[in-house]
Amino acid sequence: MYANYFGFREKPFTITPNPRFIFLSNNHKEAFAHLLFGIDSHAGFIELTGEVGTGKTTVLRTLLSQLDSDNYRTALIFNPSQSATDLLWNINHEFGIPADGTDGPGNLDSLNRFLLKENSEGRTVVLVIDEAQNLEPRVLEQIRLISNLETDKDKLIQIVLVGQPELREKLGRSELRQLSQRITVRYHLCPMDFSDTVEYIGHRIEVAAGRRLDLFTQGALRRIYRYSGGIPRLINVVCDRALLAAYTKEAGRITARTAAAAIADVRREESGSVWRRVAGYAGYAGLAVVAVLAYIGLCSLFQDLTDNGRKESPTGTVATANQSAPRAVSGASGMMRDRLAEMSEQESALAAYNAIAGIWGVPVASGGNPVASYAEPQGPAAAGGLRLSRFNSNLGVLVRMDYPAILEINLPAGGGRRYLALVGERHGRFLVAPRFKGIGSISAAELEHLWSGRSYLPWKNVMNIPTVNRRGARGEAIGNVRRLLMRAGYLDGPLKDVYDEDAIAAVKQFQASQGIDPDGMVGSRTLLLLYRAGGAVSSPRLAKKGES
Repeated sequence: MYANYFGFREKPFTITPNPRFIFLSNNHKEAFAHLLFGIDSHAGFIELTGEVGTGKTTVLRTLLSQLDSDNYRTALIFNPSQSATDLLWNINHEFGIPADGTDGPGNLDSLNRFLLKENSEGRTVVLVIDEAQNLEPRVLEQIRLISNLETDKDKLIQIVLVGQPELREKLGRSELRQLSQRITVRYHLCPMDFSDTVEYIGHRIEVAAGRRLDLFTQGALRRIYRYSGGIPRLINVVCDRALLAAYTKEAGRITARTAAAAIADVRREESGSVWRRVAGYAGYAGLAVVAVLAYIGLCSLFQDLTDNGRKESPTGTVATANQSAPRAVSGASGMMRDRLAEMSEQESALAAYNAIAGIWGVPVASGGNPVASYAEPQGPAAAGGLRLSRFNSNLGVLVRMDYPAILEINLPAGGGRRYLALVGERHGRFLVAPRFKGIGSISAAELEHLWSGRSYLPWKNVMNIPTVNRRGARGEAIGNVRRLLMRAGYLDGPLKDVYDEDAIAAVKQFQASQGIDPDGMVGSRTLLLLYRAGGAVSSPRLAKKGES
């Protein structure tokens, strides 16, 4: 309807997957890097989770498109809600293995022969199971048995379990601990932040129109982000409705007012669907029951909308959270969240940063929000040369980075952001600062519930090395990068000052060893790990040797 009006060749914001519109945000790229690293390192089991609509399918499509048939054999199971025997039969069918009736052991033997053949020919076999949160425990046990197919040296099949956050909860059950312990690579895909949301909208418009079009004002973009929380599916729904509203008014751009009207329209529609579902019970239970059910349904709806990430700080600025809303928790994490809620965002930022500053031995901050001030790329290095690099991850990745960190916490019900310093890890518990009423440590499970997924890692750029992303670049900084690579054992001499193919290959090898997307660019994350690996700077660690 509005496509011709705006000059689109096709509608830009449909909710059905379309490979032409694929957009990889920073979070999607990181998720992709984790999957690829896990597969190529033959980790065996890999887990990818994320809320509905965050783009897990986009990551999977990108991954499978990169696994060429010369080196990989892949199978994707869309509907795993079946018996263990049926699942095994479908796996064999997807790999093109001749069916062996419904005989479970026979099908497992057939799969084993296929895997041994592919392994002998140098190919990696990858099985991706989507919507894995729907798997029954006995089916998950069947998958664990499949993972037992191995040689003396290697896993014969790489299994990627993809699902909603409920998958993590299911794998946390005691009866599934054997499977959970085998998952060595995990990544939780968080929603996009505001910057990526803006790029995402611009990208889809450019693909649909064949050129860049400035159709959404900054005010409209911020309203859309606050409503969607950075979830692509919700962004598509409200942008489509906003374009339709602008078309009916013969407007050339989508303003904040138009976006607000579109959001209200979408909410009314969703609310109406709840009432229609509830009304179906009227003939059976009477109007009183209908009223109760309607109240419950609407409360659930409003909670869902809140959970989808409409986060705004008390000052009215858009929260840069890129994760699903926190869940209600109890215990130490609940008490910490309550205490954080009693502080302002600035107070919690000061307390968290100063705890980190004390560890590094640099001057403490005296005011403002040092997290925002010293985080790249917004501002310069803090006093004492301490930088904060923003980092989206899960807890396992953060522990492997082994740096004290500032964690971003999102309070529920639009309460804004707070900060907590992660200062150590001892015997499976994590030490945090500031302490709240004597609580200074927290379990991994409690921290996962409390933490948003965004952290700020402190480091010192002692050699003042800028981002290196151009082949053939020269200078003292390049010489320092090569020197660090040589010290870390990833590059041989002689020492030069050019970023050539040898240096790029060494950087990629180092990045892969650290679980970083091997893009050959020396950014802050690569550099902070390279400084440590090259022994150029003495930096604090999360876990003391022998105590982790």
